[in-house]
Amino acid sequence: MRTDAPARILVVEDEEALADSVRYNLEREGYTVSVAGDGRRALERFHAESPSLVILDLMLPELSGLDVCRMIRAESDVPIIMVTAKDSEADKVTGLELGADDYVTKPFSVRELVSRVRANLRRGRSKLVPPAEELLAAGPVRMDVARHEVTVRGQVVSLPPKEFELLETFLRRRGRLLTRELLIEEVWGPDYFGDTRTLDVHVKRLRRKVEQEPHDPVHLVPVRGLGYKFVD
Repeated sequence: MRTDAPARILVVEDEEALADSVRYNLEREGYTVSVAGDGRRALERFHAESPSLVILDLMLPELSGLDVCRMIRAESDVPIIMVTAKDSEADKVTGLELGADDYVTKPFSVRELVSRVRANLRRGRSKLVPPAEELLAAGPVRMDVARHEVTVRGQVVSLPPKEFELLETFLRRRGRLLTRELLIEEVWGPDYFGDTRTLDVHVKRLRRKVEQEPHDPVHLVPVRGLGYKFVD
């Protein structure tokens, strides 16, 4: 018999019918769900309820989803799944660069969304049990896994959850080619439905923090058509 409390999901969506559908399907899965219809209300609910995950539409009244994402990420590592319009490629990239973990595109399958929620929460729960204290190092990077701390050339850098997991994967397998498919499965989980754009944006963000010349990387390098590898 399970005794742990159900995860709380904050759904930020101004289309009432869609918000109701998402709430209904998530509650059927056993989650506790609250809904905010605009950006300002979303921040109020976020601070009042401390949700386990946020589903965030980017097109919102009062305060844009991008602004909400930026403000949440400035103070929390909670998983954020963006909801974007089909033709808003630039918004997807911007949202990921602001620290969102994943995105779905309207119109989307509620089943797909629930699956992504489940995958993000599962990976989040795995981090609640601290690993044995361990130090990883490669090139200019030093990582204390247990303390969730990273330094680059002696300077502390702040990494959102997915960037931390991605860098940890690279450091544990430094020098080896890691395909995009392997990296996505390791960091986003086997249930991930999306394309590789999410991965590529996170790698780009990591390069800015690791490389002295991000446009000419010497540590986090691409392998054309295959994936990436981290070299000393």
